[in-house]
Amino acid sequence: MRLTFIGADHEVTGSCHFLEVGESKILVDCGMEQGQNVYENAELPVSYAQIDYVLLTHAHIDHAGMLPFIYARGFRGQVVTTVATADLCSIMLRDSAHIQEMEAEWKNRKAKRAGRGEVEPLYKMSDAIGVLRHFMPVMYGDTLKLSDWITVKFTDVGHLLGSASIEIWMKEEEVEKKIVFSGDIGNKNKPIIRDPHYLESADYVVMECTYGDRYHKKNVDHVPELARIIQETLDRGGNVVIPAFAVGRTQELLYFIRQIKANRMITGHDNFDVYVDSPLAVEATSVFSKNLMDCYDDETRALVEKGINPIGFRGLKLSITSDESRNINFDESPKVIISAAGMCDAGRIRHHLKHNLWRSECSVVFAGYQAVGTLGRSLIDGSPSVKIFGETIDVRAHIEQMEGISGHADEGGLIEWVSAFKKKPDKVFLVHGDDKVCDSFAELLHESYGFDTAAPFSGSSFDLASGEWITVTEGVLVEKETPAASRKATGVFARLVAAGERLMQVIRHNEGGANKDLAKFADQIQSLCDKWDR
Repeated sequence: MRLTFIGADHEVTGSCHFLEVGESKILVDCGMEQGQNVYENAELPVSYAQIDYVLLTHAHIDHAGMLPFIYARGFRGQVVTTVATADLCSIMLRDSAHIQEMEAEWKNRKAKRAGRGEVEPLYKMSDAIGVLRHFMPVMYGDTLKLSDWITVKFTDVGHLLGSASIEIWMKEEEVEKKIVFSGDIGNKNKPIIRDPHYLESADYVVMECTYGDRYHKKNVDHVPELARIIQETLDRGGNVVIPAFAVGRTQELLYFIRQIKANRMITGHDNFDVYVDSPLAVEATSVFSKNLMDCYDDETRALVEKGINPIGFRGLKLSITSDESRNINFDESPKVIISAAGMCDAGRIRHHLKHNLWRSECSVVFAGYQAVGTLGRSLIDGSPSVKIFGETIDVRAHIEQMEGISGHADEGGLIEWVSAFKKKPDKVFLVHGDDKVCDSFAELLHESYGFDTAAPFSGSSFDLASGEWITVTEGVLVEKETPAASRKATGVFARLVAAGERLMQVIRHNEGGANKDLAKFADQIQSLCDKWDR
């Protein structure tokens, strides 16, 4: 019974934990590191071909984004997750693969002109499609026995449609233990999705602490705030441009705008148009519109039961093609434009900012966190001008920020979640937070609430049966700051080595087979070796 910490340890992205119980080998999440990387991640102690299951908490790329990568390197187990998460991953992983291929193509065009060698994408579309065939969707609350050693259950944690905490019951010889992985714990009173559900028992808890050092602004009603911005902007004859994350935030905004329209909160601009300009957001909105009653909160459920689409309304226009996107800015009528990416550093939103930032009648509305160094952060910080596609654009539009919109629980919400256990767990491991936040929140839970806590670095390993550390590592700083997603080895030779490891796994699985079949298999391998032995 061993837990090894791999990713999102003293960092916010790249969530990944490795669990060994009996003969079962399991990953909990398999996320991509995003942004600037601080610490090196330890290598998985086994080959990807040996992983039996990935238990996936939710669809965000920092939790699911490396699934195609491990598929390309031999993983053929099952990805167990909720129905809604499986639906969202179907679009998000394909979108991620498209981005990987396009970025590699762009880098290779530059490399060719400079006489450098080509690079491989982190993974390809075929890898995303391949791993999606291995998804096994489950319903909230269903108890599923995966093996003689592992039983699991997914519980709604309120962060994103389909997101879950995962309870795992482990049995090894005479020892039985229970571990809970929190996943990303949701903020309360979010539209569409339910509040986090609390759990009652666990021997061990692996818990996120993204906002473990701050509190969100409370009691903010975003509907009248957004209505005011839209009213004032349309009255000036301008456009409301909203950079928004394609999955989750876009749908929340549509929910708010449906309320604004239903309650006739905008005067003089009947049936104003609202454009969603992001192919990913359009597909995700379709998933949110499905009849996923076990994911919705009471208010949304009541709307659906009345036949009302909670994120649909007259004047909603979905833009998919590049031509449709360009035509939005040729239409001079005042409108609302919701587009990705949420921090303005990529995607179609940059085109809309280029066309609207210099216009004093327009508004740009930020409804999410803007990281330091991003275009979105520059605008919030009051930059008088910005560069977009190499062109300097004066900032004359009204810059608005809707505070208190977050999919993550704040410090109080995190404390409420972990305090719901009727008996304190033997140990609480803090992950998925910035370096200082992991340590400070671990100290807070220990000193003020009496929990036995730890904030491990990647590579640390814990014996869940004895309750003792096997390996305790220190954080290894990345020598050179590079985008984290580009730091994984992606060479073709690495894929060849992974294919060889998978072959050994297949050979072991055939032990005890018919001699005739094994002999044929051996001959095929020998023939392949003869061909390539140089």
